[in-house]
Amino acid sequence: MKMKATMVSVGTVALVATIVAPLSGAFAPPRRWSPPARSASSSLASYLDTLSGPNGVPILYPPPDQPTAPSPSDPAETTGFCHVPLDYFSFDNLSSKGPRASYDWGAPQDWSRKLADDGVFRAGCWYCTEGGWESPNGKAVTEVFYVLEGHGMLGDADGAKHFFGPGDMVIIPKGHTGRWDVNAPIHKVWAVNAHDHVEEPGPIVRVQVDHYKDFAPHCLSDTSANDPLYGTTGSVASASNTFYNVGPTRVGTWTCDRGSFEVACGERQWFHVLEGMMFVTDGSDGTSRRCVPGDTVMLPAGWSGYVDVVEPVKKVFTVAK
Repeated sequence: MKMKATMVSVGTVALVATIVAPLSGAFAPPRRWSPPARSASSSLASYLDTLSGPNGVPILYPPPDQPTAPSPSDPAETTGFCHVPLDYFSFDNLSSKGPRASYDWGAPQDWSRKLADDGVFRAGCWYCTEGGWESPNGKAVTEVFYVLEGHGMLGDADGAKHFFGPGDMVIIPKGHTGRWDVNAPIHKVWAVNAHDHVEEPGPIVRVQVDHYKDFAPHCLSDTSANDPLYGTTGSVASASNTFYNVGPTRVGTWTCDRGSFEVACGERQWFHVLEGMMFVTDGSDGTSRRCVPGDTVMLPAGWSGYVDVVEPVKKVFTVAK
């Protein structure tokens, strides 16, 4: 009996050891992640190799449990390379503007937060509760916004209605008059171009709404050699659809496959990431930001640096000339 008991005990210990051993590593301190170094003489191809593991399998980095470098605490103070995560625009981080001065139904109240402003091109976030109001005065800027949540309607001067909801891009050209209706609380990220003149031919300046379905792959064209944002993406496949191009304002959607490319002189742009992951590195100081869905970025005119796409990316953009 003792011999049998001893054999059972040894078997039990062995079984426990086989279970515990693989788990022990789960409680070890995580390794600190460091981005691959980029020397001035290294080629884009060799740098891309550092993004891949054995057999060319992409490395999803930084690991989910490793933090990335924080963005500026108050990006609104800068007019250069600016990046914020979606949390920057969470409701608790917005400033109340109080009830609207005039409205004809509901009880609309505004909240907002600025991202950046260079005097002509600026961006931020806006939240508004249900209500409606007339907009009889011509809009002073061209505004482009992406709807995070909520539903609304923008009317033109002749009564034409444009409905929008989550995932839609909305363009309100300079000079527009009509009305606003917020049918369910709206949360949006926006960019405005304060250009000099009304560019729409008229006589009625109309709102344009582009829906998420319009960002599908079959709606895009290969623009790798003539990229609307970066000039060229080299050997990395990119595609885009510019669905608004009036005067000094361009709006569209952009996608890019895995790969790396250098940007010599980029457009002044705002973009909001919808899918994928990429790193944007500023050539002037080496600042690098990890951009994932929900992030918003502004780049100044003539921006130069590197774009490293780790997972295929889709984003909506606005360019201000």
